This record gives sequence, structure tokens and C-alpha cells, in this order.
Amino acid sequence: MRRGTNFDTGNWKTRCVMCSGGDGAGDMNKTIAIIGAGMAGLMAARALRERGASVVVLEKSRGVGGRMATKRVGTAVFDQGAQFFTVRDAAMESWLADWERSGVAAKWPGEVNERWTGRPGMTAVAKRLSDGLDIKREHKVTAAMRVADGWELMIEGHGLMRVERLVSTAPVPQTLALLVAGGVALKETLAAELGRVSYHPCLALLVVLDGASAVPVEGVAIKQGPLRWVADNAKKGISPEGQGAVTLLATPAFSAEHYGKTESEVAELLVPAAREWLGSAGVVSVALHRWRYSEPVTTWAERCVWLPEISLGLAGDAFGGPRVEGAALSGLALAARIADTLEHEESAD
Repeated sequence: MRRGTNFDTGNWKTRCVMCSGGDGAGDMNKTIAIIGAGMAGLMAARALRERGASVVVLEKSRGVGGRMATKRVGTAVFDQGAQFFTVRDAAMESWLADWERSGVAAKWPGEVNERWTGRPGMTAVAKRLSDGLDIKREHKVTAAMRVADGWELMIEGHGLMRVERLVSTAPVPQTLALLVAGGVALKETLAAELGRVSYHPCLALLVVLDGASAVPVEGVAIKQGPLRWVADNAKKGISPEGQGAVTLLATPAFSAEHYGKTESEVAELLVPAAREWLGSAGVVSVALHRWRYSEPVTTWAERCVWLPEISLGLAGDAFGGPRVEGAALSGLALAARIADTLEHEESAD
């Protein structure tokens, strides 16, 4: 990690303005902007708020959760991204306890290997985390510019937002693109290291059946062929019973090769490969989701990047590890680093 003197040592609890139209001008009492309302961003936001910081989360889509995504296709319900999560680190145990108490998480039906799922879908955990946070949906940041008292963010359709500190939990290539668009140059060595971060894509095919599937309750991890994972969301307990709702996740190699193919072309390749698990039921409909940044190819040596000299932090599964828990731990790690900086500044005032 690189350390240094913070560029901005002003009153971190009160200084932030929205300017240049959009949501209106004036003091918004926001100091830390977090790009992305996935697990890393939401965990960082909650942890920072609990430490007394003012936080705004900027999410480009209409929902929260990132790959903790649940989708309805007709009457069927699918987890179309992350299929489950684990809790292996003690730092996550209190969070899991809260999710269990609130009814948004439960063990996978019949599970003995400590896999957990969201209830009624994986996105429920993200929605629980978002309760009470200031999340601005459909706020796509297109450029991040360094200014004398912090950062200015260009937000598509909403003008400029000025904040003191910036956190990006977007995939690293997207974060670097925002900085380049804003004319921000990181130190050469760090920029080169971040530039080497890459991700596997994943094609997720959602298959609605006219009857029950042959997928076992626990799902199937597949070792050969174009598929890596098959699960029936009806047997998982999030889609109505009697109608198979099967999520097919393709391997990284297949996804990379066929990423640009149409929904019907991908279905023609994956449905036959899954026939053993679909059983005798017929296919009613399919839907395809493309995850361009499904999981990091390699993981950064530390759980986050925090550059106090320019008030910039990066977090996500590329830093914490290619799991839901990894992204969450990365967000918590970055929140702790930022909170330490803020406390140091307060004590110095």
C-alpha cells in the first residue's frame, strides 16, 4: 500500500456540493462517493456510515447488488449471477447473523457445506444492506476529475457532483477508464499493476421449463464441457414449484468464445449440453445475461487500494477474492482504512 499526506484536510463531515444542474445545487453534506452498489460498495458504505461518515452511493443501474442479481422471467424467478455465498472469515459472522435474523439469508436447502443463499433471492441481501443508505440509482459516472478540495464526478444526465473522497468498486478496467476520462494519472507503477488486472466473462442462460427438472436440490458443479454450474431455482426455493427454472452458467472459455452470440445461438449450444439435467421437461423460454466482468483472473495482493494523498480508494472482488465474501471483505477493509484516515485528521484539527 502507498501512504502519504492527504491532499484535502478540510471538514470531512460537511463538505460536498452538487453543481451544474441535475439534482440541483447546494450543500448536500456528502463527503465520500462510492461508485457501485454491489457487495463491496454496500459493505463499505454501511461500515463508513457506522463510523460517522457521510456517504453517497452512485449506481448506474436501477437496482442494487451487482452480481447478487435476481431476475423474473414470466412467473419464474432466477438467481442469474452469484448462486450462493460462504462465510469463512470471522469478520463476516455478525453480518450473516443479521441477514439470518431479518430473513434475507438461509442455508441452501439440504445444504451441509455451509453455502448460503438470499431469500427470496440473492438480491435480498443487497437490499438489506442498502436500507437507510443514500443510494442514487441510474447515476452513471462517466469521468472522475481531481480538484483542489477533492473530486468532481461527471454523472450522465445529472451534471457534476463534488465530493472530498472517492471510492470505486467498479471493475478495475472501468475505474481506470473513469480516471483517464478525468485526466487523472496514477503513479506509473501502480497504474501498470492495475492495468494488468483482468476478468473472466460469464454467460448465464435462464431456462424456463414446462415441468420439473432433473437437477438435484443442491445444484451441480460440472467439470467438463461448456457448462460449469447448473441449478434449479424452484428446488432452491426462490421460484414457484412445479415449473423448472434452471440457471446455466457457462465456463470462462465458452463465455469468452461465444460472448457476442445472440441469445438463441447461445441457447442452441447450452441447452443440449444441459439436457441430462433438464430431464424430460420441455423448454418454454430462455433469457440470456452477459457478465463481462464475472470474476477476476487473479487477485490483488491486498484487500483494497487506499491512496490518502489523493483521497482515492478501490475495492471489489479483484482485491478480496472471486467470491461474494471476497468482495464484501474488500469493502470492509477499505472502509477501515478510510475511517483511520478520517480519525487521524480529526485528532490533528
